[in-house]
Amino acid sequence: MSDPDLSLLPQMVLDEGEPVFQEPWEAQAFGLAISLFEAGKFTWPEWATALSAEIHGGVQRDYYSHWLTALEKLVAQKQLASQGDLKQRQKAWEDAAARTPHGQPIVLKDQ
Repeated sequence: MSDPDLSLLPQMVLDEGEPVFQEPWEAQAFGLAISLFEAGKFTWPEWATALSAEIHGGVQRDYYSHWLTALEKLVAQKQLASQGDLKQRQKAWEDAAARTPHGQPIVLKDQ
């Protein structure tokens, strides 16, 4: 993947020039994208194009939010899950987080 234009991502936290995960979901989104790539669900050029489109799309957000949005769009485009499926899963996570006591792991109920 080509290096992102850091001027488009002014809030990106770096350690020795590399993006740093600030939240667990960022690492999970990263890992999911890598896993789907390794499973042959999309090519690296497809991923790079999707991520670049998000970064250069004019919406200001942090790097891993671009990453997640690109991943969601690519998953829908490749018909690995529909936008509706993704929204349903997002709602399930939000509901699970709302009912989880602080400091406890968030657990999704079987769907």
